[in-house]
Amino acid sequence: MNVVDFRAFYLSPLGEAVRHLLGRKLAARLKPKAGDRVMGLGYALPYLDDHVPDAATSLALMLARQGVIHWPASHNARSCLVDEFDLPFLESVADWVVVTHGLELCDAPLEMLQEIWRILAPQGRLLLVVPNRRGLWSASETSPFGYGQPFSKSQLTALLKEARFSVTHWDNALYLPPSNRPALIKGFTPLESTLNQALSRFSGVIVVEAMKEVYAFSSGKRARRFVPRFRPALLPAPRPANKAVPQSGESGL
Repeated sequence: MNVVDFRAFYLSPLGEAVRHLLGRKLAARLKPKAGDRVMGLGYALPYLDDHVPDAATSLALMLARQGVIHWPASHNARSCLVDEFDLPFLESVADWVVVTHGLELCDAPLEMLQEIWRILAPQGRLLLVVPNRRGLWSASETSPFGYGQPFSKSQLTALLKEARFSVTHWDNALYLPPSNRPALIKGFTPLESTLNQALSRFSGVIVVEAMKEVYAFSSGKRARRFVPRFRPALLPAPRPANKAVPQSGESGL
């Protein structure tokens, strides 16, 4: 998948339905304050457009293997091509990171999460959308969620914990099969809330909100470890003076 494929999908009727349903889930959690820096990683443009009104405080970071497109259309470019394992930012510069079509397409998910942790401010929030291993969407190439590595809830829990994130909210979305049939697409919105109660384990995607954890160290004084001064292994020593050689007939005692 590349940015052209993602853009074509979200312009299709199925993609518009996905944008609407996932957008509702993200809008319930994504509430940036004035001046907050919001970064979308992967292909998050539809959700940045809909739910981050101030484009001046948001950036779209697109994976190198997927390509990049100009965004937003009516302003100076705020999209860039990045290496997900080496983001071009200092530490603690982002308040929110929204990842869609990113983690499942990454070769090393843990390293990607650790890099996101690095650029997030303390108590910063990560919103993560990934295909559900148990769902129908991960088994179909009709949508971008059918590519890459799907995840289960337990796998995500372990990954986020190892990357030093604390999960604050779980949600699910996309319960009907990923079909381009107009009849099914029309049923997405009215049936979503009903199926959410009965089939949450088999949803198409998992939506996770997690917070960056910064562990405090003890403020007590630590005992200083004794470090000996540097000493050369061999020290020069004066040669002892030669003893007098006893004469003949004298005792050497």
